[in-house]
Amino acid sequence: MVEADLHLHTTHSDGRLTPTQLVELVAAKGLRAAAITDHDSTEGIPEALEAASRFPQLTIIPGVELSTDIPGNEIHMLGYFIRYEDEAFQQTLRSFRDGRVDRAREMVDKLAALGLPLDWERVCELAEGAVGRPHIAQAMVEKGYITYPQEAFTHYIGRNGPAYAERDKMTPAEAVQYILGVGGVPVLAHPHVVDNVELLLPELAEAGLAGIEVYYKEYTPKDVETFGAMADRYALIPCGGSDYHAFGTPGEEEPGVSGPPLVIVDRLRERAAELSASRQ
Repeated sequence: MVEADLHLHTTHSDGRLTPTQLVELVAAKGLRAAAITDHDSTEGIPEALEAASRFPQLTIIPGVELSTDIPGNEIHMLGYFIRYEDEAFQQTLRSFRDGRVDRAREMVDKLAALGLPLDWERVCELAEGAVGRPHIAQAMVEKGYITYPQEAFTHYIGRNGPAYAERDKMTPAEAVQYILGVGGVPVLAHPHVVDNVELLLPELAEAGLAGIEVYYKEYTPKDVETFGAMADRYALIPCGGSDYHAFGTPGEEEPGVSGPPLVIVDRLRERAAELSASRQ
């Protein structure tokens, strides 16, 4: 039975559930630990912690997911047990979110040029928090241009799509340092989408990478074995989760299906304490 999900999103980035609704869902699924990992935002953490006070069996881990860039690819870095109230960190996150807004506006303009106009105000309404590509996808569904949000990424706003636009990003090593700087434990997200991922691991481990997602939605036993072996080779903590957004797309995996053993939460907490002690 899966008792931990370390990759979850709320309306404060590109999820469809509020922090309270998400906490209620994971509690109903019987989870004992859940990490709130919104993109470039920790705005939902206080609400999630408040909601979790009604479920004493459930631990909410303050987290974040940062987008980074390497030539030809994008890499996401998760951070756990972060000091999310750190003001300098919050300023950095705000600058990242501003970049998301600028990029989203550019993509909406490109879609209009392709004959697929969207109401920018509606995209912002759908976002509620940090604006991102999923909100553009949702607006496209509403307009009837596509049936499911994923089609927007496949045909229009994915990295090689005709309406894609870049934004300022940091490198993976820089993201590791940002997370370490607020006492967090940095973990590489969904490594299966990263080309030649193992070539990057020595550099990231040297920078302070502490974990890698081994238990991820739709991973086969072979995938788990492959990424588990990578975790062993580089002394990384094997993490994971559902990456749940509540998009409602066919086959979307809900919390409680994919995730690491509960003991992994203890290892992450211990690593966070070690990092904190080493910086004092």
